[in-house]
Amino acid sequence: MAFLRNLLATLVGLFIFFFLIFIFFLGIAASFDDQEVPVVEDNSVLYLKLSGVLVERVPDDPFQDLFPASGPRLLSLIDLLNAIGEAKDDPKIKGVYIEPQYLRSGYASLQEVRDALIEFKESGKFIYTYGEYISESDYYVASVSDSVFLNPEGSLEFNGLSANVTFWKGLFDKLEIEPEIFRVGEFKSYVEPFQQKKMSEENRLQISELLNSVYGHYIKNVSASRGIQAQDLRAISDKLKVYLPEDAVEYGLVDRLAYEDEAKSLILDEVDESDFDDINFISFRRYAKTLKSAYSKNRIAVIMASGEIVQSGPDEDVISGEKFAREIRKARESSSVKAIVLRVNSPGGSLTGSDMIWREVQLTKGVKPIIASMSNVAASGGYYISMLADTIVAQPNTITGSIGIFGMLFNLEKFLENKLGITHDVVNTGEYSDLITVTRPLNEFERQTIQKGVEKGYETFVRKAAEGRGLTIEEMKKIAGGRVWSGLQAKENGLIDVLGSFGDAIELAAGAAGLGDDYRVRLYPQQRPFIEQLMGRLSDEADARILGFRSAYLAPYIENIESLTRLQGLQARMPGMIEIN
Repeated sequence: MAFLRNLLATLVGLFIFFFLIFIFFLGIAASFDDQEVPVVEDNSVLYLKLSGVLVERVPDDPFQDLFPASGPRLLSLIDLLNAIGEAKDDPKIKGVYIEPQYLRSGYASLQEVRDALIEFKESGKFIYTYGEYISESDYYVASVSDSVFLNPEGSLEFNGLSANVTFWKGLFDKLEIEPEIFRVGEFKSYVEPFQQKKMSEENRLQISELLNSVYGHYIKNVSASRGIQAQDLRAISDKLKVYLPEDAVEYGLVDRLAYEDEAKSLILDEVDESDFDDINFISFRRYAKTLKSAYSKNRIAVIMASGEIVQSGPDEDVISGEKFAREIRKARESSSVKAIVLRVNSPGGSLTGSDMIWREVQLTKGVKPIIASMSNVAASGGYYISMLADTIVAQPNTITGSIGIFGMLFNLEKFLENKLGITHDVVNTGEYSDLITVTRPLNEFERQTIQKGVEKGYETFVRKAAEGRGLTIEEMKKIAGGRVWSGLQAKENGLIDVLGSFGDAIELAAGAAGLGDDYRVRLYPQQRPFIEQLMGRLSDEADARILGFRSAYLAPYIENIESLTRLQGLQARMPGMIEIN
């Protein structure tokens, strides 16, 4: 009994100790929230350290500066764009200093940043870039600078884009796992990695044309910024003429080789300082905290739909059809919301979840302006939820389209029996009571039944897309078939209306509502309270530590497997597991 009392006392003491520590850190978090707004000093330079992962928005986290995350840091695209836009007209900001460090981002987001910096330059202020290693995606942003400096022992990547598709058939063969595939559309290639070991000709064609469209736009813009002929840039890229730092200078991609202190010293004349240690650099995160939204009773609701689409669920990193349908409905019924922008960054997912959101967009049309703003990808289900908007805005390098449907089951019978020694037996009330099962192969009737459902889903997708875009079903089928398109291609074939930015979508919404400049922008869904986010992150961190193999190298494969666990019902997803470098 004494032992049990001592054990219980120890456990209670530990609980109280960790509870007090938790309260202590919450107090620190609160103190961070209550800190005064940063002061922007005269002759300041906006410092853009572009490293980590660029996402649409980042959850509020008062601990992020005190305890940096163990993984790649998240950068908010919305905050970054706001900071650059405000700095353009801020007399205290004299210029921008960019330090790229392998920023991971889709090219549509990079386009947003690039365009914002070009508008910043129109104010007559300077932009300088310094980097040790400048990736191809980094350079797309850096190339707008007045001067680009590369470390003498650094490197610049300029060799074009590639797409790597991971195939799983060999693994499934070894494990004796048999996929049951149902699809419509010769280009609907999400399921290919489970059926074969290399790309189909249709998939190779669509990826090749997509990459060439995106890279052609890249070359065109870099050519305009650097004053180098597009055909010369193509030759530099195709023949890998830039490999050593000196090559980058010789071919005009950078202005000079310099160390960081040398690059910063050139800013001195711009800011009237004699020592670069006295330069007032302010990060865009801190600068964003100084920005205040103009008060207005008129609100434009921006609904941030980012991630895979599921039918329902509480996760922050997916688009729940139930949750986002409710957000659109609330915005439609709110008297203060005058227009809606649906910001989409999604490869698709659940057909049912997508249709739930589509229905609320349909109910909103004619009641309030609703504009779709496409980010890096708005394909398959991501296109489905966008296609009925009054106006669809996308970047030239947005990945969109992929109008197609698939379904997939896995027969694990041989894997379970031969590898694990597990067998099953079943009792049914009807002949097909166990239709959706992983413990036996489907028969021909069952396959035909499921295929009919997939074909019906495809016809529904095509019909609604045709109605939304003002095309006949026959016209839509010519550009459907599960094929993905770049924004440029989508504009040509009528899948989108306007090539433009997130800011352009906001202006279109304000114009359609007749608001002029009298409005404020609010982002939805509203973020969960910090304490809920913290508890969720602690759980995620525990999961990551338990799964010790979740390394930087295996993470993409683990994420693909996790994605498979969310395949419920018919799926409207773009060709999956493509990594563009």
